[in-house]
Parts: sequence; structure tokens; C-alpha cells
Amino acid sequence: MDNEFLPLFPLDLVLLPEEPLPLHIFEDRYKTMIGECLEAKEAGRGQQEFGLVRVKGKALSPVGCTARIVSVTHKYDDGRMDILTVGKRRFEILMTNEERPYLRGAVDYFDDDGPDAPGDAEAEDAISQFREALRRLRQAAEMPVHFPRPYRYLSFRMAAALPFDRDFKQRLLLMRSEVERLELVRRAMDVFLNQLDQLQESQKKAGGNGHGR
Repeated sequence: MDNEFLPLFPLDLVLLPEEPLPLHIFEDRYKTMIGECLEAKEAGRGQQEFGLVRVKGKALSPVGCTARIVSVTHKYDDGRMDILTVGKRRFEILMTNEERPYLRGAVDYFDDDGPDAPGDAEAEDAISQFREALRRLRQAAEMPVHFPRPYRYLSFRMAAALPFDRDFKQRLLLMRSEVERLELVRRAMDVFLNQLDQLQESQKKAGGNGHGR
């Protein structure tokens, strides 16, 4: 029965599928939770993932994403640890269980209703736009970007690399159409690029006559 419950890690952040996420584990209950996931991973059976779910104020989101531990990057003498995880499966919480030191949930895993990858033409257009957004963000002359075909979860991969807010990322997590999700990300990239243009123009005015705000 225990294996039917997913360990839950409530945090005020949103993890997307395929998104890398480093975490610092310091609370005793989560040391226990991560330790059990690591034991299951080493044994090759049992519950190897935990669910990262957003908590906003005191409200727990009903939808989250599982995290698989890629590696333990550092262990401290007092039992704290730094780990690298990657987002895997989306889930909806059906009920919670508090019999263990950490929260667990009975969950329903879900995926997109249609294809989880766009067509090549749509993908290439989106990647070109993403490359420009990343180049402008990092103030680089060139920005090599590589997404392996078949471009699975392209929208999630792009959103993970850009400074979108948590509400927006949570909205993406709920959507079950990659086509619609990618279009939403592209519109958000348009807004982001426009904001960068306005900031750059304001900086030019401030440097030229002191009246830019």
C-alpha cells in the first residue's frame, strides 16, 4: 500500500517536465524522504521519485510534477545534502496521507491528450524565437541552442530556461495540449522581448538626457 503513495515536497515553486532543479535538503523529514528515494533508486525498485507541488500561502496546488534524483552533489556532516533532480511526470493529487513524517499523496498521473511534440516547422519557428530571447537575456552575440528531435515537451523546455513567473508555469503544467502550450509560451516570449526593448530604450534615454524612467 505504501508504494501507492507518492512522497510530496511542497515548495513555493513550479517544476516542469524535463526541467533540471537543484535542491538543498535540510529538514529532517525531507532528509528521510530523499534517503528513502535514494535507497529505492539503488535497489532499482520502490518509490524512486517524489512529487514537487507548489504551495502558495497555505494552499497546496492540486497538480504537480514528479522529480527524479539525478545525483547527490554534496553531503554535509549533519545529514544535509545538495541534490540535482529533473522533472518527469505530471500528476493530480486525489488525497493526501500524513502517516509518515512527510506528506504523501494518492495521485493520478496524466499526460497530453494529443501529441507531445509539435511539427518540425512550428518547432523551428519557436526555437528561433527562443534563441533570440535567450541571446537578449544573456546579452550574448550568439546563442547556440540544441533541442533533440522529436522536440518532445518543447514548450516545457523553453519555459524552464526563461524568467517566467510561477503562476504562468503552473498554468503550463495544467495544460494537456502541446500545440496550445507552445503557442502560449511563444506569446509570452513576445511579451518578454518587448519588455527588453522598452528597458533598452529607457536606458538609452537615461544615458542621453537623464529623463528616461
